[in-house]
Amino acid sequence: MKFIANLIWILFTGLASALMYLFLGLIWCITIIGIPFGLQAFKLARLSFAPFGAKVKTNFGKHPIANIIWFVLGGFGLTLSYLFCGIIYCITIIGIPFGLQAFKLAKLAFSPFGANID
Repeated sequence: MKFIANLIWILFTGLASALMYLFLGLIWCITIIGIPFGLQAFKLARLSFAPFGAKVKTNFGKHPIANIIWFVLGGFGLTLSYLFCGIIYCITIIGIPFGLQAFKLAKLAFSPFGANID
């Protein structure tokens, strides 16, 4: 079931989202100061490509300053967009599993520093 759900996710959402995060991560990694933010974008790319079966454990207190900077520079918009998509997906019964994955991505987009993906 995970394979089929990930395949559907990749076709409709995951591939474009992962490519966007990879590009964003490469842009961030151009400067030395942006490398930690680029690495977090790569973390988001990995999860947004195939989120089914992955678990996200966030630890905001591990790097609070970096998470606040992330949130101000773009995390707020990412979090809101994932929350909006999750609500839209959850309108239909078939879309509920995809909505739950969007909520998982929203949690990671809110505070990626210190988060672990299992």
